[in-house]
Amino acid sequence: MARTGSGAGGVGAPDWRGGFGRLWSAAVVSRFGDALRGMALPLLARALTPDPLLIALVTACGFAPWLLFGLLGGALADRVEARRAMWAVDLARGLLTAGFAVAVAAGAASIVLVLALAFALTTLQTLFDNAATALLPAVVPHRALTAANARLMTGQEVIGRFVGGPVAPVLIAAGAALPFAADAATYLVAAALVASLRIGAPPRPPAASGRTLRREVAAGIRALWRDRVLRVVCGSVALGNVGIGALIAELVVLVKDWLGAGDVGYVGVMTGYGAGTVLGGLLAGRVIAAVGGQLRTLLWAGVVQAAVLVALGTVRALWPAALALGLFGFAGTVWNVVEVTVVQQRAPVALLGRISSAFRTVSIAGAPLGALLGGAVALAAGPNSPALLAAALLGLGAAVLPPVVRGGDSASSHSGQIPHTVP
Repeated sequence: MARTGSGAGGVGAPDWRGGFGRLWSAAVVSRFGDALRGMALPLLARALTPDPLLIALVTACGFAPWLLFGLLGGALADRVEARRAMWAVDLARGLLTAGFAVAVAAGAASIVLVLALAFALTTLQTLFDNAATALLPAVVPHRALTAANARLMTGQEVIGRFVGGPVAPVLIAAGAALPFAADAATYLVAAALVASLRIGAPPRPPAASGRTLRREVAAGIRALWRDRVLRVVCGSVALGNVGIGALIAELVVLVKDWLGAGDVGYVGVMTGYGAGTVLGGLLAGRVIAAVGGQLRTLLWAGVVQAAVLVALGTVRALWPAALALGLFGFAGTVWNVVEVTVVQQRAPVALLGRISSAFRTVSIAGAPLGALLGGAVALAAGPNSPALLAAALLGLGAAVLPPVVRGGDSASSHSGQIPHTVP
C-alpha cells in the first residue's frame, strides 16, 4: 500500500513494440516470481523456527538494505548503464534464489539462510529499482511517461495479486522449494528480456575528476532539496508513508477484532484494495486529465486517501471497509504513477538515479516508524485507531502540497534537465 515519487506532463501512449513491450514483460514476469517468494518465505521461516522475533526479522531484512544502501544504489545507478545494471542484477538474483531453492529441496535451509536471502535480494534491488527508474525515459517518449508508468504498475499488480497470489499456495503444497525455483526462473527470464533491449545510453555530462560515491550521493541529495517541487512532494510522501505503515501493521487486527470479520472477510477487503489499485493504474491518465495537472492530482489523491481512511476507522461494517480500501488503492496507484513520473521529468538525467534513490529512502524510512506507532496507538486507543492516525498523517501530507500546486503544474521539467533520448 505504500507510496513509492512539477509540472504537468503530457499523456501519450507508449509503443508496445520494441523496448517498452520487453521492459513491461520483464517487470510483469519478475513480479510474478516476487509474489510466489513473498508468500513462501514467511511460511518457510515459520516452519524453521517458532521464534516470533526471528520471523519478524525476515520482514525487517526486506526494509533494512534500503536504509543502509539505498542512496549508494542510486549513485551506482548513475555511474553504470541502466540496462546492463538491471540484467546483471536480475541474473545475480536468479542465481541466488536458485541456490536457495536447491538448499530447501535438500533440507539444508535454516532461518539464518532465509534472513541472508531476504537481505541480499533487497540489497541488489536498491541498484535495480533506481536503474529501472532511469531506464524508462530512454525507452519511451517523454510525453508517454505517465501512461508507461501506469501500465507497468497495473501489469505488476494484476500478475502479483490475481495470478501469483492464487498460484503460490498450489506450488507450496507441491513442494517447499518450488516457489523459489519458479522465482529464480522469472529472474532469469526478466534478465534475458532486459538484456535484449537495444537502446542508446542517455547523454551525460563528463564525469568530474576526483569524484567519489560519497560526493555523488551528496550531490543527489542537494539536487532533490534544491528542486522546490520535488522537495515538497518528498515531504508529503514521508508524512503519508508513516501513516500507511501504521495502517499496514494493524490492518488485520482492525478487520478481525474491530469489524469482527474472519479470514474470508479479510480476504474480501484485500480483494477490494487490489481491485482499486488495478483500476487506478488503468485510469490514471484520465484522472490526471480530468483533474487538470499532475500536482493537482497528487493533492486530490492525498485528500481522497485521508477521507476514506476516516470512513474505514469509523464505519463498523465489512462492505464499507472493502469499498474504502478499494478507493484507497485507486487513489494510491494514481499517486504512485504521478509521483514516479514527476521525478523522471524533473530530475536531470545525470542525477536521476540518485534523486530517485533519495526519494525511495525517505519513503521507506517512514514505514517501519509508522508500524511501531500503529502498534502503540492500537494498544492505547483500540484497533480502529491506526486507520484514523493514518488518515491524519495523509491529510497532513496533502496539506503541504497547495503552495507548489498553485505554481508548479505550468513547468514540466527541471530547469537544468538534459534532454532525454528517444529511440
